[in-house]
Amino acid sequence: MAPVLVLAAALAALQVASPCQDPVAALRCPDLVMAAPSHLTAQRTRTGRTFLRMENRIVNVGTGPVELIAQRSGPREMTAQQVIIDAAGGHQRFATGAQVAYTSVPTRGGDYWKLVDAARFELWTELPDGRRGALARIGPKLRYCLRDRRRLFAPGALGGTPARRVYGACNQEAAKQEVTLGTSVGWADVYPADYPGNVIDVTGVPAGCYVVVHRADPGGRIIEADEANNVSAKVVRLPFHPGAQGCPRYAATP
Repeated sequence: MAPVLVLAAALAALQVASPCQDPVAALRCPDLVMAAPSHLTAQRTRTGRTFLRMENRIVNVGTGPVELIAQRSGPREMTAQQVIIDAAGGHQRFATGAQVAYTSVPTRGGDYWKLVDAARFELWTELPDGRRGALARIGPKLRYCLRDRRRLFAPGALGGTPARRVYGACNQEAAKQEVTLGTSVGWADVYPADYPGNVIDVTGVPAGCYVVVHRADPGGRIIEADEANNVSAKVVRLPFHPGAQGCPRYAATP
């Protein structure tokens, strides 16, 4: 069998194996998508480094919330189980390997319990035909609280977007033995461009056209209704200046 067909068969098998695809279970699964990178700016530091700053949003467009209940497993670690609502309104738990870590953000008030590898910023070279070439850089921000920061859909939309926040601010209690993280249907966990770590270090990157990729759940630790829509992208020219970038139109790739 050709390599492409083998890959397609493997991806199809993963979709079938997902409990979200089981009609008998009839689960109200989340579906995480990344909004396109926005509010891009170039920041030059006193030490001579250049950062490409940007806002990012993890959006839940599924029929149920993404909810994780994490329990203490180490000094600064917790192991999480995902909670998914079924057709009868019951709450089923799934072990997915998701980890939560007590993460230091000193310029934002201390330490927070955050989901490890919740998302990833990537910088790729862009080929003349618009496809991605080689991975050039990865941003430092990989951990997120998962919370209801901004409602993007009208109440009742999708699978029942709540009018008010269900999942609040990040937990900061160092001695906590259990925490719940989540993002409701129709809501987004938003981090502005000036938030610590919302950057890709582009110091020394050769001038030219690149693709900034935002990828939700890169390790596949969250069960979703659709695993194929976790990526968003924006084409930029480096050194970065606002306005038209003068690069080829992006040819989307996974």
